[in-house]
Amino acid sequence: MVNHLEEQFQALESQETVMPDYPDQDHILIIEDDQRLAELTRDYLEANGFQVTLEADGAKGTDRILTLQPDLVILDLMLPGEDGLSICRRVRPNFAGPIMMLTARTDDLDQILGLEMGADDYVPKPVQPRVLLARMRALLRRADGPAPNGEMRLRFDNLEIDNATREAWLASERIDLTSAEFDLLWLLARNAGRVLTREEIFTELRGIKYDGQDRSIDVRVSRIRPKIGDDPNQPHRIKTVRSKGYLFVKDS
Repeated sequence: MVNHLEEQFQALESQETVMPDYPDQDHILIIEDDQRLAELTRDYLEANGFQVTLEADGAKGTDRILTLQPDLVILDLMLPGEDGLSICRRVRPNFAGPIMMLTARTDDLDQILGLEMGADDYVPKPVQPRVLLARMRALLRRADGPAPNGEMRLRFDNLEIDNATREAWLASERIDLTSAEFDLLWLLARNAGRVLTREEIFTELRGIKYDGQDRSIDVRVSRIRPKIGDDPNQPHRIKTVRSKGYLFVKDS
């Protein structure tokens, strides 16, 4: 796998590098025990304008994230010392930045667990360097906050959502949402009254096409519903539209 990726990295290095729209050098922390893969990824990201720190020991992962507070974490699932799922779960209360989980395992359960632990994206290995870069940029754009002049606050009965502070409240009580959950909730609420297809949601939130198999959006919706007072069995706020997507219902 590394040899295949190395060929891709080397091919890209021979081409003109396209600098990203992050002049202040976003700081990326890569927690990966495959040293060669980590170094290849670091070199590629640094060539594209990022500052990169490597960590190979899962046992040190939590402290590194909380101490460095990077702009984005690329976190391997299988690590010595402590696995990526445990690290993700432990840092989430004190780390608001995006976490991209990277793993060679393709089990749907691993993906669901990763998202439930607070990961913002779940990327199977091997991943093409340009795809990795595109998904990183999508996460960083979302983390940078709303575009100027956009609508900042929405209210639906006792549910209030503020896109400027990236917070939501139910009956004046703050809702505990991951970054990815907030992004999805805001997207649905901003389009209240209109069915959003999974294709639209994937394009907007992840910058990629929906492959018809990925369940990450469904997992997030199932986690958001009880947090906003929606009955998971008979939801009244976020409704599933069979074979299409989701509908955020306006106030009656």
